Amino acid sequence: MKKILIVDDATFMRKVTSRALSVKYQILCASSGQEAVRIYEEERPDLILSDLYMPDMTGLELQRTLQDQYQRVVPFVFITSDEREENESRGLEAGAIDYIRKPFKPEVLLRRVDNAMRQIENAEQIRGLRTVLETDPMTGLLNKTFVQKTLSDVCAKETGVLMMIDLDSFKLVNDLYGHAMGDKVLIRFGEILRCIIRTSDVAGRVGGDEFIVFCRDVRDEALIEQKSLQINAMLLEAAKELMGADMNIPLGASIGAVMAPDEGTDFQTLSEKADKALYQVKQNGRHGYAVFRERFLSERKPDGGSHTMEGIRMILGERNRQRGAYALGFENFRIIYRFLVRTIENYHRKMELVLYTLNGDAETIDRFGEILGRNLRRSDVYTKNGANQYLVLLLEIQPDDIDIVQRRILTNWDKEGMGDRLQITSESVPLQL
Repeated sequence: MKKILIVDDATFMRKVTSRALSVKYQILCASSGQEAVRIYEEERPDLILSDLYMPDMTGLELQRTLQDQYQRVVPFVFITSDEREENESRGLEAGAIDYIRKPFKPEVLLRRVDNAMRQIENAEQIRGLRTVLETDPMTGLLNKTFVQKTLSDVCAKETGVLMMIDLDSFKLVNDLYGHAMGDKVLIRFGEILRCIIRTSDVAGRVGGDEFIVFCRDVRDEALIEQKSLQINAMLLEAAKELMGADMNIPLGASIGAVMAPDEGTDFQTLSEKADKALYQVKQNGRHGYAVFRERFLSERKPDGGSHTMEGIRMILGERNRQRGAYALGFENFRIIYRFLVRTIENYHRKMELVLYTLNGDAETIDRFGEILGRNLRRSDVYTKNGANQYLVLLLEIQPDDIDIVQRRILTNWDKEGMGDRLQITSESVPLQL
């Protein structure tokens, strides 16, 4: 039986209205707006039939309070003895389904309420169909088609940050714990995203473990960093809850971000730039974020002046400093290598070049790279070379310490319980002139 909440400060009107509707509906009553808020929280009625004018909280104020609190349309029918047309217009403009004047005939009231209930049911059916067509059934977020359509409009008109989010090492969840567990992780990650964004923001799933978020009116990079830390902390907590406290998969989230309209107003262009930033995160240790910026040092200030030295240092410096070694793409690694060889020639410094060759599946090889980076010093540099090799530059290291570094890496790899999934060979050469 459908529930109707009758809100009226007059006892007589509550009784008359309740008697007229109780033949068909379950009736709840409140004598004030405050009492109605409490009852709505406990009972969630299908319709609220409210007097328009009440002391302390009017019917319109009650409607705004509930809709602001629950961020959803709450079906209202207003009932009042006020015959001014402007008040009827105010009620209908606020989203009320109907506006009934006192005094009323019981049979007319019942018929008007029946009509209101049919409108609610039709709206729910439409919303239900729209939900099926627009949402991803796994996570409840917007699906790829609809989130791209939505963001095409949003990016063209609004200011904010577009974030591409990719789960790190997610394939290992499916490999080690099964696809059912992978589904649970995806469902939980959808809940995490809804938790850390506002209802006005847009979030969707665009691939297996790929997500996209647009946060409106966000201009501060510190907020992006905060969200990155929140997401990774909550994901790790959820993973241990789902898979056990001894879960040792390096599960996390990498985020590539781009500001709109700073870097454009076209969704496709912005998403490509966010992807480039995401790639940088993947190359630099994962579990973090990067913000795409097109112009860097060539960018001029709005007043036409040059950057200050402090501004240049901020542009050149790392924006998301990670623990462990400095991960680079191969071309950047080659630039660093050539520079350090020159340094050695002039200053007679010590450096060791180490090559790891691996035999195993691609996901396990990537995981070894994460272990490698975490167990080297911040002053060391490494890169992936092809599909199955890593190159490492160890700076200022003594020959006797090479074996110590190697043992630490392999010991921590064995602790991951993955020793039998990868064959590892290594060789090194000192670069000391």
